Amino acid sequence: MSNPVEVVVIGAGGRGATAYASYALRHPDEVRVVGVAEPDPIRRQRLAEAHDIDDSRCFTTWEDLVAAGQLADGAIVATQDQMHVGPAIAAMEAGYDVLLEKPMAHTLEGSVQLVQAAERTGRVLQICHVLRYAPFWRKLHEVLESGVIGEIVTVEHRENVAYWHMAHSFVRGHWRNKALSSPMILAKCCHDLDILVWNLKQPVTRLSSVGSLMHYRSESVGPEIPHRCTDGCPIEATCPFSAIGIYLDYERTFPDARQRMLAAGMDPEAPDVWPFAAISPDVSRAGRQRAIETGPYGRCVYHCDNDVVDHQTVLMELASGASVTLVMHGHSNEEHRSMRYDGTKGTLRARVEPDEIEVHIHGGKSERIAIERPTTGHGGGDEGIMHDFVRVLRGEIAPLTTARVSLESHLLAFAAEDARLSGQVINMAEYRARAEQLAKALA
Repeated sequence: MSNPVEVVVIGAGGRGATAYASYALRHPDEVRVVGVAEPDPIRRQRLAEAHDIDDSRCFTTWEDLVAAGQLADGAIVATQDQMHVGPAIAAMEAGYDVLLEKPMAHTLEGSVQLVQAAERTGRVLQICHVLRYAPFWRKLHEVLESGVIGEIVTVEHRENVAYWHMAHSFVRGHWRNKALSSPMILAKCCHDLDILVWNLKQPVTRLSSVGSLMHYRSESVGPEIPHRCTDGCPIEATCPFSAIGIYLDYERTFPDARQRMLAAGMDPEAPDVWPFAAISPDVSRAGRQRAIETGPYGRCVYHCDNDVVDHQTVLMELASGASVTLVMHGHSNEEHRSMRYDGTKGTLRARVEPDEIEVHIHGGKSERIAIERPTTGHGGGDEGIMHDFVRVLRGEIAPLTTARVSLESHLLAFAAEDARLSGQVINMAEYRARAEQLAKALA
């Protein structure tokens, strides 16, 4: 085998360091991380030590990394949503092929600019739509593509976000506020929309959407509830959203969490265990205690600065006349995606966690397909996309999907948010034309 390809990492948080760069530690013969840009000194040092990166290749800003010249074949860009466009375009212009965390950008303009830059420079821009690389989603695609259920007539796709995940990411966390990140339908469901684009293979013609922030608001509780879970909240012991119950006494909220982590070979107090690593670089009990007493993750879910929806439904009509419903909400008892495809010859039902697909043929046989679920992130998708990105850098394969294909799922997400806010039905042909006009104006 040839020498390992080399990559740099821009953004050494949970996605950059844990989901993607860690692949190099498991597969040192395939890829090596040789540079990092990260403003947080603890995260930067941890990634540098893990990958034995020389101090001269450790940078505080992505601008400094790019200014140092091309240091590797590829760049992994895993900054926060609103910081994707600048480093990704600069990296491509500097000669890097880029693996970019989703969503591409938090605006339609930024998404179009990224596609333009990839096509102008001739560089690979691979968006981290990691579900395409997971065994479950590949099998689902294979079954649908076989035509066994006939022509698809209706689709129901549900993104059921667990209540504690909603509280962590979209009420207390980085994605809680559109002005600071992006609409939730984009941040959470560009994955789901990409899967629908991949499976259905025809354009959406019309789109409408409804949704709101219904529960996680100050009006949902009385004046006796303090702004922080550690400030003597009278309902803390029974509140399912308690920061103490989620981050500190987590076995109260997740009774089998420790056993599951240990069974998967994970140390519950390792520095990269999510969601603990998101709240503090010190994930010891004392470190987590300090974090919820002083940081954003200890705030009451009813007294945060969140404004993204906690439920949204998107209705789409395809060119064939088929209808598609996407439901996203943050009130599920458990984290999972579920879906139903009805066709002219049969019905397919599927659920992630457990990864199972059921196919029922009209007047004929039924089949249940159980897919072994990898222990790595996103059901093996994080590992799968890194494996493919390495092969792309080697020139062995073309990317499974392009930036322009990824743009379609983002267009649908932006259109859904526009439809939700305006109450209008969006003509997607006109919406795509606006995007193309925008592209010409930005060129």
